[in-house]
Amino acid sequence: MLSALIFAPLLGALLVGLLPAGVNGKFSRSLALGVASFTCVWSVVLASQFNPGEVSQQFTEFLPWIDVLGLNYNLGVDGLSLPLLVLNGLLTAIAIYSSDESLQRPRFYYSLILILSAGVNGAFLAQDLLLFFLFYELELIPLYLLIAIWGGARRGYAATKFLIYTAVSGILILASFLGLVWLSDAGSFALASINAKSLPLATQLLLLGGILIGFGIKMPLVPLHTWLPDAHVEASTPISVLLAGVLLKLGTYGLLRFGMNLLPEAWGYLAPWLAVWAVVSVLYGSSCAIAQTDMKKMVAYSSIGHMGYVLLAAAAATPLSTLGAVMQMISHGLISALMFLLVGVVYKKAGSRDLNVIRGLLNPERGLPVIGSLMVLGVMASAGTPGMVGFISEFIVFRGSFAVFPVQTLISMIGTGLTAVYFLILLNRAFFGRLSEPVINLPRVYWSDRAPAIILAMLIVIFGIQPTWLVRWTEPTLTAMVNVENPIATVSLDKPKSKS
Repeated sequence: MLSALIFAPLLGALLVGLLPAGVNGKFSRSLALGVASFTCVWSVVLASQFNPGEVSQQFTEFLPWIDVLGLNYNLGVDGLSLPLLVLNGLLTAIAIYSSDESLQRPRFYYSLILILSAGVNGAFLAQDLLLFFLFYELELIPLYLLIAIWGGARRGYAATKFLIYTAVSGILILASFLGLVWLSDAGSFALASINAKSLPLATQLLLLGGILIGFGIKMPLVPLHTWLPDAHVEASTPISVLLAGVLLKLGTYGLLRFGMNLLPEAWGYLAPWLAVWAVVSVLYGSSCAIAQTDMKKMVAYSSIGHMGYVLLAAAAATPLSTLGAVMQMISHGLISALMFLLVGVVYKKAGSRDLNVIRGLLNPERGLPVIGSLMVLGVMASAGTPGMVGFISEFIVFRGSFAVFPVQTLISMIGTGLTAVYFLILLNRAFFGRLSEPVINLPRVYWSDRAPAIILAMLIVIFGIQPTWLVRWTEPTLTAMVNVENPIATVSLDKPKSKS
């Protein structure tokens, strides 16, 4: 069942790529969409067969591969990876559906998106450190090409910057993984065989440092973030949807799976510093978003701030905060995908994303009233309005983290207020007021342009009203993953108590 999520997109990419040159782009798009839809439906079928009460890996697949290296084809899924698989399937289908039918080299374009989806699925399913790294690197080249070929005017610069940052990320992650296996005498790269608790604390801290920086680039966290705004601005709308909605989650997933889970003692010692790092990312990302006049760049910087919430929750390492981290990953994936889709429609119809140029798009007769209404909903969800999935995810993060890091949590909550500020600036400038002259005659928006955004908006409201539909899949796994005794509390027990 799990291999289908990897090989179906790869086979689809091969089929699309081998289509005759005379086949039009519409057929290539339809074939790719069919494969992506199958993968999405298959992930939902997998979820329907998943047992939430079982905390171990389910539907496991094992096949010996390269015995000399200790590398095996080892797959499994649990409550941490399952919702991310479904999210990847959904957003891949939406990205293909939202792609322009008249784009150049469509066979190559859709093949790259399907390879990208296969790599992400493989990374979420891998139960072998080296296998995870192979899938983690597999998504690098397709995304680089998708930005470099179909991006904006500065696409070469943005794609190269992304490639360099992600290559450094991969080097650090691989070095840390090799250190974990060799120094712990694991004998193989299987996750179940890694026992890093026997290593000296200094060694654990060194290995964890490589994991933190490597996955911190992918999230990204300040000051490792500078590739992200450029990549988003130059990437096409569908690629921005995948980049923000799915690919950033590889970084947060890696921190939880390989940092907090494998090196809990070192994680506990660094946790206070990680919480401070989270605060810096939240405030910096939110502050930079306020200063932007490009709508897409504003949404890009908002992602940096919202990823800081995930780091704060992971640093606290309580069952509730870790649950909040996963909820935040899912909610950010849905909300950011919605926002980028809507910004893409505005740019397609109005010809600009500049807040100094466009104005009054909520005009019911000559503007974009439905798109504007969906944008209002997206802003409310991102700012944590009750009834939206953004509220419940941030509430769980703050509630779970406050007991461990009360000061850092309170400061991070300022980021929620700043989110409301910069997105209200976006709404006020672009959608309210009198329709500006440069966008006075807008082309018609068809329901085909609105459908993906409407689907995401419905999910944002549904999961906001009924969050247990998400929580039930992940809570048992995360509770078992986190130590019974909080690692930070464990570290504090070793310190001499002051006399009162």
